[in-house]
Amino acid sequence: MKYNFNIQYYADNTHKYTSKLNNEDFSLDFKEEDGVITLVLNPKKDIRFSTFQMYFTHEFTQDEKLFTNGYQSWTVSKEYSPDGKMDEFNPRILGMQKKNFNVIGIFGSGDILFHQYPEENGVFYGYSYAYIRKGENIRLYGSLSERVGYTIITFDANEKVISIEKDLEGVTFSKETELLSLAIIDDEYEAAFDRYFELMHIEKPTAKRACGYTTWYNYYTKVTEQIVYRDLEAISKLDKKLDIFQIDDGYERAVGDWLIYDKKKFPNGMKKPVDLIHQHGMLAGIWLAPFAVTPKSYIYKEHKDWIVCDDRGRRRITSHNWGGFYTLDIYNEEVRAYIRKVFDTIFNDWGYDMVKLDFLYACCLIPIHGKSRGEIMCDAIDFLRECCGDHMILGCGTPLHPAFGKFEFCRIGADVGLCWENKAYAREDVSTQHTLNNTMYRRHLDGRAWLNDPDVFLLRDENIEMPLDKREIIAKVNSLFGNLLFVSDDVSTYNERQKEIFDETISRPKAKIISVDTDKNRNVTIKYVLDGRQEEYSFNILTGNLV
Repeated sequence: MKYNFNIQYYADNTHKYTSKLNNEDFSLDFKEEDGVITLVLNPKKDIRFSTFQMYFTHEFTQDEKLFTNGYQSWTVSKEYSPDGKMDEFNPRILGMQKKNFNVIGIFGSGDILFHQYPEENGVFYGYSYAYIRKGENIRLYGSLSERVGYTIITFDANEKVISIEKDLEGVTFSKETELLSLAIIDDEYEAAFDRYFELMHIEKPTAKRACGYTTWYNYYTKVTEQIVYRDLEAISKLDKKLDIFQIDDGYERAVGDWLIYDKKKFPNGMKKPVDLIHQHGMLAGIWLAPFAVTPKSYIYKEHKDWIVCDDRGRRRITSHNWGGFYTLDIYNEEVRAYIRKVFDTIFNDWGYDMVKLDFLYACCLIPIHGKSRGEIMCDAIDFLRECCGDHMILGCGTPLHPAFGKFEFCRIGADVGLCWENKAYAREDVSTQHTLNNTMYRRHLDGRAWLNDPDVFLLRDENIEMPLDKREIIAKVNSLFGNLLFVSDDVSTYNERQKEIFDETISRPKAKIISVDTDKNRNVTIKYVLDGRQEEYSFNILTGNLV
């Protein structure tokens, strides 16, 4: 195969372009061996890349399906037809300018700062790995490391080109560095992903399938101690027992002040719920966004020097959640000491068994300290794993590749909506349809990178905007594909049919998925083996109707 290069860079304060691997400023050693391409940079002077792209031709055909992995946990990730469009909605992101980053809300959780969204049909991009599927076989393109910078893979069916780019913004290279390590694997679907994770030397996770409860999708930030105790008591009366009871956002006085709980909501503190959860035979989980701080927080008011700044020294709001939040600089030693103290208190003083760590993408949106976004994210995940020791981590809102092999569980889709209709304005927005697509099409990560969390299923009648038959589809898909099954209902309100669906959902073993296909009418057909029998399940992703 012939590989071409588009390299734009700065050397001697001059912007230069080349398509060659060797010149007066640097050389690139190219090697292709056993299906792995490596590119090693040997700079002859300081080099900063504005574009680093390798591309080659591919004749796309209509019997192929193209999968691109989204930027982070919530980003839409699914298969496309070569003549299709990347998403079904026209995101406002297309009209956004980078200068508006401080006010763009949910869009800040994506890659608006550093990658252009394709507007035309036939162009699809994603991060770290992607594949082209024909029948049961795929050609998998997978980065083996994102530490030097994120790998962006683009399929352009119009130009008949596959492009491999590296996001190297913020880095000056002055010594030998491996810029790219890319596996190209042709095999049956499951075997290809087995090989990919084998090449990354990532061992299979040891965590076990679990079912649990979280406060978020019913009470959101209005959770209280009384709600926790009431729902805990109701769960304890179920015929089927749950493994984990998780207290989500809302217990803290302000985002960032994780050790200062809201005394009106939790007058007896955060340890007493743990004791009661343990008495009911469940593990205790708690939510936090370890890198996020709001202007209302004590941490922000007292430690503004802990906040990530851009190259002009300005503190930048990372997203509009909670009225807008800033990001802690993970390389600041005082920040690291504070975060260590938070985890030490949560695990050793309060007694929690698991943490859900959310909004992790925030730490790397802006390159800092001469490091790329990919390197920052890898360092952040390593730091969190160090802080948590052997305690369980449920990751969320995170770029995925840096977390491979580091979490016990990880969310692989957007937040489920309270309705079936897609009201999303961004690729990371709340959407039932998006999270179902991700649950099905990111299934290859389950049992390899971690155990997949497909997000909650909801069976209650209150505070929900879809009929029970659609709620049942979500529950069934989650149980077929996922290995962390969470509900967020007051189960004492369940009628007999809801209890029956609940029992079926948490009792059903994870299926062996044979295939998932979506036709032009958006009918999804899942073929799987369960209890030794091959079965088939079909529904329309747009309407939520069985077919």
